[in-house]
Amino acid sequence: MPSDSPLSPEETRRYARHLVLKGFGGTAQQKLKAASVLIVGAGGLGSPALAYLAAAGIGRLGIVDPDSVSLSNLQRQIVHTTAGLGTLKADSAKSFAENLNPHVVVDAIPEAVTAANAADILAPYDLVLDGTDNLVTRRLVAAAAAAQQKPLVSGAVSMFSGQVTVFAPHLGGPRHDALFSEDADDDSLPSCELNGILGPVTGVIGTLMAMEAIKLITGTGTPLIGRALIYDARDAQFSEIAY
Repeated sequence: MPSDSPLSPEETRRYARHLVLKGFGGTAQQKLKAASVLIVGAGGLGSPALAYLAAAGIGRLGIVDPDSVSLSNLQRQIVHTTAGLGTLKADSAKSFAENLNPHVVVDAIPEAVTAANAADILAPYDLVLDGTDNLVTRRLVAAAAAAQQKPLVSGAVSMFSGQVTVFAPHLGGPRHDALFSEDADDDSLPSCELNGILGPVTGVIGTLMAMEAIKLITGTGTPLIGRALIYDARDAQFSEIAY
């Protein structure tokens, strides 16, 4: 379980660059240690998000993914390995995070999020990251997060671009359908399987998702509530839209 106990000597050395960071320091690091975060999807977005959140010292991480590691995943899903082909992604990601930082408690949840289990899956966690690739799951996660008044960091990628935003209606932000309208469906959205995705794009967006989570947990900076940050890899440009 996440802990509010003082940092151990080993943790103090591990997080030394955070502890000397002005505007962050020990107070923020303690908040990370006391926090619990659920990552929905251990794929292209969930992998870098998991890596940086585990490294940062989040006290508890949950990883939800029903799929197994396949060869085509390894071009971008950096927490999985060739030796792990065929293993459950949730278990593979858990092993990665625990090897990276033994101070983090990791829950592997090898299930699909459904209308029946979404509320129970989200319940133990303070904050949710969604890196899934279909609107059905995204809407279920968003509805459960809103009902439980938990911030939701949402990322999406396709081809050479990606976007990240934060849904937090309980903090006065727009709801999920303000950006993804109720009449949109997966057939109208670009598919990575059909259209491809440049691997590092998922790294950029997944890392930004981890950054937004850390900001929300620690109260550092201004989160992307009501704003979507859009990355164009080919032109090396970021843009922003309000919604």
